[in-house]
Amino acid sequence: MLTDIRLHDLLEPGARALGFDILAVERSGRGRSTVLRVYIDGPDGVTVDDCAKVSRQLSAILDVEDPIPDHYTLEVSSPGLDRPLSKREHFEAVVGERVKLKTHNLVEGRRRFDGLLQAVDGDSVTVDVDGEVYRLAFSDIAKARLAPDYDELRREL
Repeated sequence: MLTDIRLHDLLEPGARALGFDILAVERSGRGRSTVLRVYIDGPDGVTVDDCAKVSRQLSAILDVEDPIPDHYTLEVSSPGLDRPLSKREHFEAVVGERVKLKTHNLVEGRRRFDGLLQAVDGDSVTVDVDGEVYRLAFSDIAKARLAPDYDELRREL
């Protein structure tokens, strides 16, 4: 079975042909309940119609290439406020924002980091978690998302 990175590379040209970038590809579940979730973004955001259009394009690629031998459901969606962070540029764009990171391995006794992204430097990011600063290598980050402050967003409305 292909890794999510290889699936991303397989599907990216199809999304780009329609004017969208793939931010992340995630698989969850097992057997008949497997979900292949693809997050897309575009210069003007993403509408439901955009998701449907990209879904048809990606379905065609997946049908021809057949990279996943088991049954699965394809979901194409916008990244939302808690958008996934998978590329260096994604991290660079949100320096100063709150993020949630999960690492492959323990780093100073922990795998989950919920804090302020302070910097992106070389092959790592620096995160301040409640006053403790951690430097995490990109290669060790298993999953990362923007973590917006919903209370602050409500106050702004």
